[in-house]
Amino acid sequence: MTEPNVERHVDPGHDPDYRFTLANERTFLAWIRTALGLIAGGVAVAQLLPPFSVPWGRHALATLLVAAGAVMAVASVRRWQQVQRAMRAEEALPPTRLPAALAAFLVVACVAILVVVLIGRP
Repeated sequence: MTEPNVERHVDPGHDPDYRFTLANERTFLAWIRTALGLIAGGVAVAQLLPPFSVPWGRHALATLLVAAGAVMAVASVRRWQQVQRAMRAEEALPPTRLPAALAAFLVVACVAILVVVLIGRP
């Protein structure tokens, strides 16, 4: 009887240095923390802030933050897999747009918050 292939779910290629694999996991966890922060921020906006002068503003902002957190979580898993595959194949790491996308989202969210706050001023 042959042993079952325990590594059938592992990407083909060479095992990278464990330090690089662990660094890739730490980076993934940092992106997941960012995603959780966005989700927690959305929940806090929905549950803890008083209503904005724009009736739908609070719920729109909360929805935007939670959705961004979900997108960030999915993108971080995808990025972790791409980097792991590249390391196993001894290829160059693929480029990423995650930092730029997150920064752009935060700028748009800040501008939206400023507009809502300034509209609500007497």
